[in-house]
Amino acid sequence: MANDKKYALITGGTSGIGLELAKLFAQEGFNLVLVARDFSDLQAISAEFKHQFNIDVTTIEKDLSKKEAPFEVCEEIRSKNIQIDILVNNAGQGAYGKFSETDVNRELEIIQLNIAAYVVLTKYFLKDMLSRNEGRILNVASIAGKMPGPWQSVYHGTKAFVVSWTEAILQEIKDTNITITTLLPGATATDFFHKADMEESTLVQKGDLADPAEVAKDGYKALMAGEHKIVSGWKNKAQVVMSNILPDKAVLEMSEKQNKPA
Repeated sequence: MANDKKYALITGGTSGIGLELAKLFAQEGFNLVLVARDFSDLQAISAEFKHQFNIDVTTIEKDLSKKEAPFEVCEEIRSKNIQIDILVNNAGQGAYGKFSETDVNRELEIIQLNIAAYVVLTKYFLKDMLSRNEGRILNVASIAGKMPGPWQSVYHGTKAFVVSWTEAILQEIKDTNITITTLLPGATATDFFHKADMEESTLVQKGDLADPAEVAKDGYKALMAGEHKIVSGWKNKAQVVMSNILPDKAVLEMSEKQNKPA
């Protein structure tokens, strides 16, 4: 019976990396809880996956950039008596432009989405996992979290939080059977850049963007193997290594060159 299968909760599960991860879990027979803002997208993907993979798909329409939303997601899952075996914190957005000129209210929503939603969902479901001494968490960060990002300062800052915070939690749970994996993609061909009004950046104009399906495969494989961290793509691995060796000024200049308008 499909109901006897394990459940994976994926935020931002209707597009980009989140959708590709959802496909991978579905192919392996996991039931899904998909959280996203667009009701029609959720309904379409739910119907497709139920038919194609013979799994249960629970959809939750929430905007996780709103303070109360992640708490409401936890409450809804609790009320449905669903045990989450794998949590995938994936939903995230950015804002493009000089910090002195960008919209602070938009940036506060991004901090809520990229940081606070991760914190709330992880705290809630990690407690459940610890009570069973079983479970996996995938936190989607970015190589942006390994370096400051002029023209994307708040986004880079949120991803730096995810990287640092996840490493700290890992140390706290090192004597348990719970695994937490951080996925660090580089620039990926999703609607992220459209939502961030970032199409004019050098990075996008050059068009050297990763395939979200490949990024998802890297993340899924690392998660199921219990790895702590995975940088997706050899170019991104090289960039992270370079950012660790080069002087801070050189790293900033490299990052600005990629981010600023072409």
